[in-house]
Amino acid sequence: MTTRPFDAKDYARRMERAVMQAREAGLTGILVSPGPDLAYFTGYHPTAITERITLLILDADREPVMLVPALERPDVEAAPGVGTVSLVSWADGDDPYAVLGSLLDTVGHYAMSDSTWAMHLLGLQRLVPGCRYSAMTTALPMLRAVKGSDEVSRLAAAGAAADAAYEQIIGVRFAGRTEREIGADLAGFLREHGHTQVDFTIVGSGPNGARPHHEMGERIVRDGDMVILDFGGLCEGYGSDTTRTVHVGPATDEEHEVFDLVRRAQQTAFEAVRPGVACQDIDRVARRVIDDAGYGRYFIHRTGHGIGLTTHEPPYLVEGEWRPLVPGMCFSIEPGVYLPGRFGVRIEDIVTVTEDGGRRLNNTRHEMHIVS
Repeated sequence: MTTRPFDAKDYARRMERAVMQAREAGLTGILVSPGPDLAYFTGYHPTAITERITLLILDADREPVMLVPALERPDVEAAPGVGTVSLVSWADGDDPYAVLGSLLDTVGHYAMSDSTWAMHLLGLQRLVPGCRYSAMTTALPMLRAVKGSDEVSRLAAAGAAADAAYEQIIGVRFAGRTEREIGADLAGFLREHGHTQVDFTIVGSGPNGARPHHEMGERIVRDGDMVILDFGGLCEGYGSDTTRTVHVGPATDEEHEVFDLVRRAQQTAFEAVRPGVACQDIDRVARRVIDDAGYGRYFIHRTGHGIGLTTHEPPYLVEGEWRPLVPGMCFSIEPGVYLPGRFGVRIEDIVTVTEDGGRRLNNTRHEMHIVS
């Protein structure tokens, strides 16, 4: 699937929307450093994030301005979203924080990208001591959470590519091979289907499946193993993140029971998705299904996380997150049960909120697949 590239108007609208959200939150503006936030607002991806400060300033009372190292200015100028941004350069030997201080409200309150280096924040505090700074995810947690249709299309393409990789991996042999070998196959299939970046391929076999973030290793997969496959990365610049649990050979009655429980929890949570429902309520719905079956203490993580330019971002489906679901939000629904020393089961889809419910962006079957 080929999607239309984002253009200068798209980035300008994002900046305008961000300034409005900052004003509504009582902030002076937003300070955006290299990373997913800067890519979101300008399309600029530095070839290397160095100690030289680059910072986009979105202020409610002035036009967007961006402080850039002089030697990187040509690369910045080529980015698709900087046409409406004034560029201010600083050269090696200058004090960039002195330059930056002249661009800020000296008693302002700014939200700052979480990826900002501590040395840059400390430099700002030294030169502009009257300013206050808050982490972006604390001050503006929903800044990138609601996706436009063009972003949802990219997430759908990433989900379809992950689905195609899953359909291939269940056709390879599992028994007698290491987790690492299977993970390498899976990474290769993701790239084959359009992923430009593979962030993780978790292969948790047998007792390793009871550790949700198990790193694939040298354990040899055996007949009788439950195997968790959790994989994702970037495709067309947006994330995929999918989990399916397969079984090597016939499963026991208990394994079927736990698997069907997780599948039911995942389906029940998906059916609860609709605008206006609090994020925490999706977590509660999934957790209640597992609690009622007596496995609550084995569900040891939140039900889901947002996804977009990164594979983990707001919103988070977890107790205490009271914000309501809004059409365009995209997130995982991934309940799991983990029996220490024995096996684990997790089923995960990416879901987007629609006007009247939810739509899955992963469409491979949820039934237990038997692999060889």
